[in-house]
Amino acid sequence: MTHPANALDDVVHQRIRLGILAVTHEARRVEFGLLRTTLDLTAGNLSQHLTVLEKAGLVKIEKGYEGRRGRTWINLTATGRKALYDEISQLKQLIRQVEESPAADPAAELARVENESEGG
Repeated sequence: MTHPANALDDVVHQRIRLGILAVTHEARRVEFGLLRTTLDLTAGNLSQHLTVLEKAGLVKIEKGYEGRRGRTWINLTATGRKALYDEISQLKQLIRQVEESPAADPAAELARVENESEGG
């Protein structure tokens, strides 16, 4: 049996890229500035991550104008939507596996972790 963590996609799973896919999915089409603000990123950092996602075929980037202002819009592709759903599915499996493991008594585990972090 393969562990669910092995099925996580390195392109999608990176925190910022997962955030880009999630926000873009929620908005259907998102403007670059809104995405940058929502994810609290610099323009350069967002651009780099969008390039990775675009090269992987997960997003489509459109440049145009709104009035006289240049704008950039990001859309999920069908491949990007599937990649996001697949990633979420794998994360759910991972969570389920952790919660259902013999050592998984959430209250006892939380108390143990808290005790260890307090030096006890």
